Amino acid sequence: EQHLYGPTRTASSFCQFQWKMETEPFPTASIAMQMIIDPICNELAKEDLSAVESLRAAFRKVERENPGFTQDFVTGVCAIETRGLSVPETLLCMACLCCPEYELSRPESEFQVLSQRAAQLKQILSRIPREIDDRGLFLQTIKNIAAAIKEVLDAINDLTKKYPDMGRMREYKRVLDHHKKLFVRQSKSFSDTLKVYFKDSRSSQVFASANRLVNQTNTLLLLFARASNG
Repeated sequence: EQHLYGPTRTASSFCQFQWKMETEPFPTASIAMQMIIDPICNELAKEDLSAVESLRAAFRKVERENPGFTQDFVTGVCAIETRGLSVPETLLCMACLCCPEYELSRPESEFQVLSQRAAQLKQILSRIPREIDDRGLFLQTIKNIAAAIKEVLDAINDLTKKYPDMGRMREYKRVLDHHKKLFVRQSKSFSDTLKVYFKDSRSSQVFASANRLVNQTNTLLLLFARASNG
């Protein structure tokens, strides 16, 4: 049985990137950080800015080293403090909200196409909680997600081929290639999660996997923004 998003990826070591990522903290996107932790920190900063910035930096460091930690942390806290609230589902519904941080500002068409296609992918993913219980509609959504993922990958390839020397693109090439591979890996993981869902109907796992795909998409946008602007 084939994956929705292509052949199985050959495993590659993260070690070659570890030293560089420790010396220059590349950004890692997180819906949970953006929608929950950052707003809370902004409020707490009115009382003790230094302590809050240390807390925010600690969350970002852990999220960079363990992608998905912030969502797991928030989910764990909410499981204790609330009843009936699905954090992964709620975050996924917010994935399509406009966020300037995840938009590419360069005017070149290749950058705008990537930004638009990434936004379209996130918009489709954000509909999953509303459509997952309608099997026919959800199957069409899955096809749309697969097509959107391919379009994002095509846009990335077009951009990197046309502007290999723009800004710091050459310096960032290895980390961009690495996160592109992570995007493909997460796409395949999402495909595997869907196969399991059609056997056990555990929608929470689909929401969590879709959020990881959103986060990886946003991380690529952050990296391209930083690399292209120098």
